[in-house]
Amino acid sequence: MATPQVFSIAQAPITCHAFNGDRTHLALSLNDTKVDIYTKQGKGWQVTDTLSEHDRTITSIDWAPITNRIVTASQDRNAYVWSQFLDPDTGRMVWKPTLVLLRINRAATFVRWSPNEDKFAVASGARTIAICSFDPENNWWVARHLKKPIRSTVLSVDWHPNNVLLAAGSADTKARVFSAYIKDVDKRPVPTAWGEKLPFNTVCGEYASPAGGWVHAVGFSPSGDTLAFASHDSSITIVYPGGPTIYTIRSQSLPYVTLTWTAEDTLVTAGYDCNPVVYSGGLDGWSLAGTLDDTVGATKTGGTRTGTVGRLNTAAFNAFRNADTRGHTAETVTDTELHTIHQNTITSVRPYEKGAGGTVARVSTSGVDGKLVIWNVSAVSAGGLTGRL
Repeated sequence: MATPQVFSIAQAPITCHAFNGDRTHLALSLNDTKVDIYTKQGKGWQVTDTLSEHDRTITSIDWAPITNRIVTASQDRNAYVWSQFLDPDTGRMVWKPTLVLLRINRAATFVRWSPNEDKFAVASGARTIAICSFDPENNWWVARHLKKPIRSTVLSVDWHPNNVLLAAGSADTKARVFSAYIKDVDKRPVPTAWGEKLPFNTVCGEYASPAGGWVHAVGFSPSGDTLAFASHDSSITIVYPGGPTIYTIRSQSLPYVTLTWTAEDTLVTAGYDCNPVVYSGGLDGWSLAGTLDDTVGATKTGGTRTGTVGRLNTAAFNAFRNADTRGHTAETVTDTELHTIHQNTITSVRPYEKGAGGTVARVSTSGVDGKLVIWNVSAVSAGGLTGRL
């Protein structure tokens, strides 16, 4: 099994991260108002730039691989697009922000570039999604709003490959697919499984969380014909709109908060249980395939891992469980280390490198423990994991 690359970035939570197109630079926020730009140097990462314009915690970052522009969103209700320019005084490239007119009155929670990188979507706590495109006359980015029928904070968004459709998950327990077609920006889209006529703010699909949990993460498959979303009720839902066919996988672990597709039949998700989990399937059904964290390999102390992983298999948790089920007690609990690489919630999982056939070969994760980990998606271990459809 391929060994994941582990980088201890900081002794602080990593809220979000994004790589540039050739993966030589990394942008991340340490749960504060700044974005640090890291450059790969040897076997580690070194800070080479800092983007400082927001005055509240940054909630999301995305880096356009082709145009090399960074977009940031923050609790200060603002977003900025950062571009590199040559500084005539110093002769070095510097990052400069461009204003985005979001027109929202609550925090911006999530941001993603469209596939063509000519617009981006900003989710917010104002029950609104801002679809932003560039206005060359005024040299700023302007927003059009997707509002109805959103009833609460939008927690995540993801673009369809056609650059028009947008999936959104929100705290009103719904995952939705909207049309974000802008006449002056987009070409007329071809018909898809989600519909043919797609004027702006058309709702192409609405799907409820199985047990009424917040929808933390959404994602289109590489073809765009399938939607997946993760809910706070510890479930993953896969939607095929053509049927329509909906599969729900109820997990026995803690809730997932982030996901990404690696192929048309495979996705990786992660969250409060601190290890990235792989699901696979198709129109015939979906099931849990395993985890990218080796749950049966040796621990740092030379022992072996047994049972489940994550927060549900720590010495502290086992002490309470033994006291409840067996009447065993312990005066003190000294071993609080999880049997996973990440020692706290994974906040973001993103594609890192593509392999043969356009499938994702490696993914990156960042978490509250301050670690950045790069995983080989083919290194799936089934040890200690169970699930049911």
